[in-house]
Amino acid sequence: MLHSYEVDDDYSRSYVGSYPKDFCGPEEDGDIFGTVEMKPKILLMGLRRSGKSSIQRVVFHKMSPAETLFLESTNKIVKDDVPHSSFVRFQVWDFPGQIDFFDSSYDTELIFSGCGALLFVIDAQDGYTDALNKLQQTVIQAYKVDPNIKFEVFIHKVDGLSDDQRIDIQRDIHQRAHDDLLDASMDNIHLSIYLTSIYDHSIFEAFSKVVQKLIPELPTLENLMDIFISNSGAEKAFLFDVISKIYIATDSSPVDMQSYELCCDMIDVVIDLSCIYGLKGDNDGGFDQRSSSIIRLNNSTVLYLREVNRFLALVCIVRADNFRKQGLIDYNFTCFRNSIQKIFELRSRRGRLAALPSVGAKIDGANGEV
Repeated sequence: MLHSYEVDDDYSRSYVGSYPKDFCGPEEDGDIFGTVEMKPKILLMGLRRSGKSSIQRVVFHKMSPAETLFLESTNKIVKDDVPHSSFVRFQVWDFPGQIDFFDSSYDTELIFSGCGALLFVIDAQDGYTDALNKLQQTVIQAYKVDPNIKFEVFIHKVDGLSDDQRIDIQRDIHQRAHDDLLDASMDNIHLSIYLTSIYDHSIFEAFSKVVQKLIPELPTLENLMDIFISNSGAEKAFLFDVISKIYIATDSSPVDMQSYELCCDMIDVVIDLSCIYGLKGDNDGGFDQRSSSIIRLNNSTVLYLREVNRFLALVCIVRADNFRKQGLIDYNFTCFRNSIQKIFELRSRRGRLAALPSVGAKIDGANGEV
């Protein structure tokens, strides 16, 4: 028997007991090519008032951080479909902090099966001893169900801390979490830890790292990004999901937070201007296949945005001297976009083949290669 927590779903309301019918695994959905693909889950967990719902609302619903102050504590499981990105579609499940997975009335198989990533939020401005105990228990339970789950820890609400305090807390949490898993003979579990706040871009950057782990095509995308910037004279490039400002891929050079923030701000500017001056009746908010933007900064740097499809945009940082060859950059971008299209077509073809029982078995036997 399951506890009577509700599932709040804005898109459908079909339940089995207190959980929806698809709670036992990932949901199937079609992408823009009509491919049926499994939709992985990202589970948002942590103690009460740790900031889970605020993260979800700011990242995926464009709520301003100030508005999250008025959010009530979550007392039911909230399911949120995130269909914006054409490379990965997933569901975010926001769990109330008071759920005890060790209660015999909960079936952990149902909770953790089909989970792509488990994201545990810790309030950095509160004592985190209880949070670390809950983290250990949750991670161990999830690992027993599916060892392939990605375990992510957000040390949240760091905006009120100094740089030294942030470093000390991150080091302390990392060490104590590792020691707890070592004592439980679970030291093979890897935890990725991030410092986050909804009042800056750190939450978007951290969520980008989480989502990237759910993208099978990520190595191919990163290779394409490297080829693009090396042949275009660009300093850095990001492939953005336009709606959420999550970057699903970047080149192999290290990510500079300031560069990422500039690119995020550019996305906001383009979307806002497109909504005001775009074609009337455009359901995509004015962002279409002709969307592009050039912003020249006062440090001899150019921000250049080009749409890839109605979900994705490429934003690159180019030196003003190199941007004189804009025709070359545009040609390389066309090649890049065509390559992205081919990846979609390959995914679509493999999805259709996998949907056929006999062919799907052959694909599985060949490790997914056709």
